[in-house]
Amino acid sequence: MKPRDSVRAGGSLEPATGRLCLRRPVPEIEIAAAYLDDAVSAHLAGRFEQAKELINRANMPPFGSAIREWTESLWGKSSQYVQYRLVAGAPAVLRAGERKPERMPTSEEKRLLHQRDGYRCRFCGIPVIRGEIRKKLRSLYPDVIPWGKANISQHAAFQAMWAQYDHILPHARGGDNALNNIVVSCAPCNFGRMGYILDEVGLQDPMLRPPVQSSWDGLERLLRQAK
Repeated sequence: MKPRDSVRAGGSLEPATGRLCLRRPVPEIEIAAAYLDDAVSAHLAGRFEQAKELINRANMPPFGSAIREWTESLWGKSSQYVQYRLVAGAPAVLRAGERKPERMPTSEEKRLLHQRDGYRCRFCGIPVIRGEIRKKLRSLYPDVIPWGKANISQHAAFQAMWAQYDHILPHARGGDNALNNIVVSCAPCNFGRMGYILDEVGLQDPMLRPPVQSSWDGLERLLRQAK
């Protein structure tokens, strides 16, 4: 992705700077996360119909629609929240053959990242869920966790809270997989920033502040208890 030479459509002439995230998350995300947390607890206790109902509730209006609007507002070329500005001396976008060979962290590196960052986005702070957890729950409750190819056909809460591993200096700009160059993030923050460096979109370096401390476990107990 090549950075543009002007501010995005709808953005101000002077893009915001010093932001923690591209857009403050909507409160419905935490509500949906609580439903999913209760759903996993219900599943592990053998209350499968209750688990199914709670998972479905996290995707239904008003929660699902509010979450989807927030997610969609950060994706795509017309997002007013991703305001690009020129930064003198910014690293250029590298050709594919010039980039570091490793694009994604290994399983062990991901484990260490979650050990450091927990299961919340280092930018906006929302709860995140690894894809492996979503896939396990989909195998158990396929009727209430849609996951089609189009964004609109995916479960809104799982889509927004999909755990990503975001390079602070983007891979396309020369970033590597050193743990101090990767943070746990949600899908909207990761895909919204795309290949911009932090300064180009006015974001603070999330490594300069501590991770959010909470009891949210990313629903990981679902897999731990299955072993």
